[in-house]
Amino acid sequence: MTSSPGAPQDVFYARTNIVPLPLIVRAEGVRMWDDAGTEYLDVSSGPVVSNIGHGNARVADAMAAQAKTMDFAYSRVARHQPNIDLTARISAMAGPGYERVALASGGSEAMEIALKFLRQYVVATGQPQRHRIITLSPSYHGGTIATLAITGDASLDPFLEGFAVKSERIPAPFQYRVPTGHTPQSYRMACAEALEAKILELGSETVLAFVVEPVGGLATGAVVLEEDYANRIREICTQHQVYLVYDEILCGTGRTGCFLASHAWPDARADLVVLAKGLGSGYTPLGAVLMPKAMVDDLSNRTGFNFSHTYNANPITCATGLAVLDEYERGDLVNAAAMRGRALRARLDDLAEKHPSIGDIRGKGLLMAVELVADRVSKTSFPAEFPPTEHIRICGLKHGLIIYSRRTANGANGDWFIVAPPLTITEDECDELVERLDATLTGFEALAAPYMTVSDPL
Repeated sequence: MTSSPGAPQDVFYARTNIVPLPLIVRAEGVRMWDDAGTEYLDVSSGPVVSNIGHGNARVADAMAAQAKTMDFAYSRVARHQPNIDLTARISAMAGPGYERVALASGGSEAMEIALKFLRQYVVATGQPQRHRIITLSPSYHGGTIATLAITGDASLDPFLEGFAVKSERIPAPFQYRVPTGHTPQSYRMACAEALEAKILELGSETVLAFVVEPVGGLATGAVVLEEDYANRIREICTQHQVYLVYDEILCGTGRTGCFLASHAWPDARADLVVLAKGLGSGYTPLGAVLMPKAMVDDLSNRTGFNFSHTYNANPITCATGLAVLDEYERGDLVNAAAMRGRALRARLDDLAEKHPSIGDIRGKGLLMAVELVADRVSKTSFPAEFPPTEHIRICGLKHGLIIYSRRTANGANGDWFIVAPPLTITEDECDELVERLDATLTGFEALAAPYMTVSDPL
C-alpha cells in the first residue's frame, strides 16, 4: 500500500484485501505483462470488457485520427458524423425494434438513461403513477446510487436504507441449487410467476419496468435465462403493460454468440436493451440504450427526452466504437464467441472431472462461470474464514492468470469466478488457459483442503 500523495485507485479499496495487484505495463491480445516482466493470460477480459483483445493498433489509430480531426462536439448544440454512423451501425446489428440508440459513457450511465427515458415517457403519456422497478435477487445493474438501488444484493441494504429508493426484488432463477420439491425447469418457471405475483402485489398500474440480465455476470455467476422463462416474463410484462428491459451491459455485443444475448429468444424481445463493456472493449467508456422508433419519436413530439451528459456521443468515443465494431466484422467475433465458447466449455467440463472443488460450470458462449464448492455432493460453499474467490485469484496469479472474482452478497448464493477471455482468443491460447487453470485449481485445492469434503468425481 503506497502512502504517496494521490496514489492509485486501489487505495480506496478495503485494506483487508489479500490479493496482490500486479502493476501492468503492457497488454496485447489475451496477454498482459507486469513491471517485473511476468506474463499473464487475461482469463476474464478484465471485468468482461476487453472483447476484442488488448493493444489493437487499428482501434488506436482510429482514436488518434479522430482526436486530430475533431476532439469534441456537444450533442445539445451540434451534430457530428461519428455519432450518426455509430448509432446506425448498432441499430442495424440489433435489428427491428431498436431503431433508436442513445449513447452514454458506460453501463451505469446507460442504465440510468433507460430508466429516465421510461419514466419521462409514462409521465408524458399521463401515467405518472408508474414508478416502481422490479429486479432479480441477486443481480447487478451499475455503480451509481440509482443503479445500486436496483441491484439485487441484500448486503447493500444498510448503505441504501433511507438514502435511495430500492427496487422490488424477486428470486433469480438459479439452476444449480433449487429448493426441495423443484426441478430446475419448475423452479425457473416458479421464479417467472413470482414476477406476476409481485406486479399484482404492487398494483400493475404502479410498475414501470422489470430489469433483468439475459446472462448474469458476477452477481449470479453467469446464470442463463432459459427460453421458456424469457417467453413467460415477456408475456407477463405485456399483459400488465410493464416495460421489459434487458441489461446486456456485460453479456451483449457478441459475447454469448449473438450480437444481443436476447437474440436467442425471438419471441421475448425487450422494450429496451442496455449495452456497454464490449461495445467500447476497454478502449473507451461507451454505453448505449437501444429503443424502438415509435416510443422515441412519440416522446419527441410530446416533451422530448432532454436529459443529457457532457460526454454523450463524444466524437472520439464514437470513432472508437466504430473501430471496435470493425474488428468484430474483421474477425467474425460473434461467431468466434460461439465456437470458442463450445470448445472451452468442453475443456472446463474435463477439468471438473478432475477437480472436486468445481461444483458447477455455466454460461453461454465466452461468458462462463466456475462455481467453487467445499463439497460437491451437498453443494456446500466455503466458510466465511476461507474466501475462495480471493484464494483462486492468488493461485491464478502464481500460474500466470488474471481472474475476475469476488465474493458477492457475502457468499449467500455461492462463490464463483468468471471465465470470459477476449473473443479473439485462439484455440492454442484456450489450451494454454486451461493448462494454467488446471495448475491453479490444484494449488487452490491444496490451500482449501482443510475445508473440503472430497466426494467421488462427477
